[in-house]
Amino acid sequence: MKKKKEYDAVAEVRKIRDELSLRYLENPAQFRLDLKAAAKLFREQSKRVFVQA
Repeated sequence: MKKKKEYDAVAEVRKIRDELSLRYLENPAQFRLDLKAAAKLFREQSKRVFVQA
């Protein structure tokens, strides 16, 4: 008998992926803006980590 998982990570990733694909499918320009913002944030954070190390 299989135990039921308390948290199914694969199902959670699929759910998030489906929600985001619907969001960005309707508005590809928003996807580009969000992607650029995430890249900028990543660059800023990586500079801070590099300077502190």
